[in-house]
Amino acid sequence: MGRGPRAILALGLLFLRLGSHVYTLNGTDPEGNPVSYHISFDPSARSVFSVDPNFGTITLVEELDREREDEIEATISISDGLNLNPHSTKFAMDRHSGVLRLQPGATLDYEKARTHFVTVVAKDGGGRLRGADVVFSATATVTVNVEDVQDMAPVFVGTPYYGYVYEDTLPGSEVLTVVAMDGDQGKPNRILYSLMNGSDGAFEINETSGAIYVMQSPAQLRRDVYELHVQVTEVSSAGTPAAQAMVPVTIRIVDLNNHPPTFYGESGPQNRFELSMYEHPPQGEILRGLKITVNDSDQGANAKFNLRLVGPGGIFRVVPQTVLNEAQVTIIVENSAAIDFEKFKVLTFKLLAIEVNTPEKFSSTADVVIQLLDTNDNVPKFTSHYYVARIPENAPGGSNVVAVTAVDPDTGPWGEVKYSIYGSGADYFLIHSSSGMIYTQPWASLDAEATARYNFYVKAEDMEGKYSLAEVFVTLLDVNDHYPQFGKRVQEKTMVLGTPVKIEATDQDAEEPNNLVDYSITHAEPANVFDIDAHTGEIRLKNSIRSLDALHNITPNGDRTWSLEVQAKDRGSPSFSTTALLRIDIVDTEMQSRSPMAAFLMQTKDNPMKAVGVLAGIMAIIVAITVLISTASFWRNKKSNKVLPVRRVLRKRPSPAPRTVRIKWLKFGRTKAADKFVLREDRPNENCNNNSLGSTPPPTAPAPPPPPSMGPAHWTVPTVSGSLAPRQPPRSPKPKAVGSPVQSALVSELRQKFEKKNVHNKAYF
Repeated sequence: MGRGPRAILALGLLFLRLGSHVYTLNGTDPEGNPVSYHISFDPSARSVFSVDPNFGTITLVEELDREREDEIEATISISDGLNLNPHSTKFAMDRHSGVLRLQPGATLDYEKARTHFVTVVAKDGGGRLRGADVVFSATATVTVNVEDVQDMAPVFVGTPYYGYVYEDTLPGSEVLTVVAMDGDQGKPNRILYSLMNGSDGAFEINETSGAIYVMQSPAQLRRDVYELHVQVTEVSSAGTPAAQAMVPVTIRIVDLNNHPPTFYGESGPQNRFELSMYEHPPQGEILRGLKITVNDSDQGANAKFNLRLVGPGGIFRVVPQTVLNEAQVTIIVENSAAIDFEKFKVLTFKLLAIEVNTPEKFSSTADVVIQLLDTNDNVPKFTSHYYVARIPENAPGGSNVVAVTAVDPDTGPWGEVKYSIYGSGADYFLIHSSSGMIYTQPWASLDAEATARYNFYVKAEDMEGKYSLAEVFVTLLDVNDHYPQFGKRVQEKTMVLGTPVKIEATDQDAEEPNNLVDYSITHAEPANVFDIDAHTGEIRLKNSIRSLDALHNITPNGDRTWSLEVQAKDRGSPSFSTTALLRIDIVDTEMQSRSPMAAFLMQTKDNPMKAVGVLAGIMAIIVAITVLISTASFWRNKKSNKVLPVRRVLRKRPSPAPRTVRIKWLKFGRTKAADKFVLREDRPNENCNNNSLGSTPPPTAPAPPPPPSMGPAHWTVPTVSGSLAPRQPPRSPKPKAVGSPVQSALVSELRQKFEKKNVHNKAYF
């Protein structure tokens, strides 16, 4: 489709505003090409409408004025873009004669527009019709066809031109074809092709078809790229050369990728390379024993390939990693620690060469086998950081204790291990230097009670002095080789009715159950009075005996002292036992509740030092309180200025004659209970049950020591004098004598034990 027919648009319009939509055009092209819309007006008329060239929408762009003009003519055109400019002014028409001419200066070009459409409008002079002025008009479309003339040079189609000659192309084969056309397509001339330069005799062209042929074998071509210049010439109808044109043609000699990379040794192609080397070589060392070359016989990009090692990663690296045509292959140590004979006796890698930029991706491989040689690079290591052994304490000398094991993974003499022991606990032990067996010294006599545990170090060393240590702990297993022992074979206890007494034996064995003791009463008269706790050794009256009267009913003779034979037996195997004789005095609980002092004496009957300690503590507290009171009084008087320091000369006084101070035995005047408690001593008898009321005077306190001598020098010091007057206790009626045989027995026993131990107590009041 060229320029479509024009149309005169007649519309009745009223009251339209600027920008209002007036009409929408709709056109199509029979060839299916996209169309565009145009609108034009008479040069003497206003352009009051516009059209969208793509959508055909007509819009009001100037205000309408019916009084000025009641009719507007517009020419609508549609075009496919191949013919005729809608605003073309190439043609002009005489308004009177109707002759259509080219406007001055306008030219027609067949190659740009082969057809032009001109719309012609004819109008009469107008007149009145039915009382109104009327002008009649008619339109016609004039089609102007342009004829072609020879004014254009030939044109090449499909430029630029590239051709390829492969290494297997045969001589005489077509490489490519160039195509040219006469620029004047209305009446085209015949054209001829020719090669101008650049072929060097290697290529020829068909003058009529434009086909280019290679005339030599690719192996004979001296260049990789040929730049040819092809000329086309028009031949006129008269047979003479006319217009000409020239175009460059590039032809590349292409190598076919038909050779994979290949590895070469010193004697030719090779796919296996071997080398022996010591373990742990220096990092960065080159494996000089390998002579490897790699080559690809192709050319250009087909000869470019990458190298890499396939196998345990990070141990070696290969140089170079990218090769063009050919290169020497170098393998370098990357991780020395991983090249370990104890882990790998043989390291095997694949050396891979693979093409980079070819679709075929040809590749080849070669095996690299490295035999590792051992070095002394390992320290003997024990199978454990410590060893624990247990042996009986009565094991004879030379007994096996424990076997230690150390492993050196090195081979040959480097892997041989020698053992030794040292440490403070190793005196009783020896070790076999080769087997690692630890045993006791031949003369060793072990005793778990003396030393129950030994620990020392064992050393494993190779021939070059590399060593490691482990710690050995030896525990002696206790053997039941000790008898239970009582503190005394004959013991005396005082039992308050309802309160147990305890007997205790110890076993010097080191471990349980050998040192656990069970108690039992093996003999008692009468046999139905006491029970004993088998674990603690506590002895109690049987539950049926709750008073002295009940006890007297069992023992009609009225004894208050009973004898028991107590056995202490350990739990070892075999078991050992020993016995002790226990004499027990039993007193009534009423006496204890009636006199706290009596209870204290009973509690300390078996331990007289406890009574002495209590008395000494009481006296120390009294002295400390006195000193504090005196000091506080001094400082209070000094601050109030009521008492001034007095200088006195202290002279040595003659020592006073010793005087005898008589105090009541263990009498505390500050407690009412002590005022009521008077101890009387009865004459002891063999059965400790004397009922006589006779008493003996309490022991006399020792005389106080004389004051220290002052020497010949007289010192003058400020002193604060004062005195403490003993408080006179109020007179109370003389307590009645309590004829308790228990009190008499306790006092008698305390006095005897004081005399035996020569304990002298000094009392200051």
